[in-house]
Amino acid sequence: MEATPRGIVAFARSDAGRKWIKYSAVSVVGMTVSQICIMILTKGFGVGAVLTNFLAVAISSIPAYLLNRAWVWGKHGKNHLMTEVLPFWAFSFAGLVFSSLLVAAIAPTIPHGETASAMDTFRVMVGNVGGFGILWIAKFFVLDKLLFVDRGEGGDDDGHGDPVDAVGDPSAARG
Repeated sequence: MEATPRGIVAFARSDAGRKWIKYSAVSVVGMTVSQICIMILTKGFGVGAVLTNFLAVAISSIPAYLLNRAWVWGKHGKNHLMTEVLPFWAFSFAGLVFSSLLVAAIAPTIPHGETASAMDTFRVMVGNVGGFGILWIAKFFVLDKLLFVDRGEGGDDDGHGDPVDAVGDPSAARG
């Protein structure tokens, strides 16, 4: 890509550029969901920093997976436990580990059972975003080159072999 306005526009119009834009938009959605969860859990319910981060990641990973799979990579039909769901959640777990380490380091003062101050809530938010920011670019390439690639081998519409339903039961997908 040429680092000029014309080159950037040309990249944005390409298939790869549109995919990056969509991936970025999904990341904004996921980050927004997690940040709202963090604010509600710390300010509204007095949940501790690390547990708040865990819950925010768990909740925001659901729309992130579904939007990435369908909108960014155009995959429809059954989800595939071994080739899509588990690897995606592995990245979410890695982001959870990084962000929890950051949250624990920068927001250790939030007392459990008490509502957090605005600064403590902000610290949890920064730790959450920082942890996932570390993995953001690597995750794109893994999703693009390994998880949601069209292999064209048997199976359902996206060629990933044995499909599973949304809760991971392979027998339900065959029914």
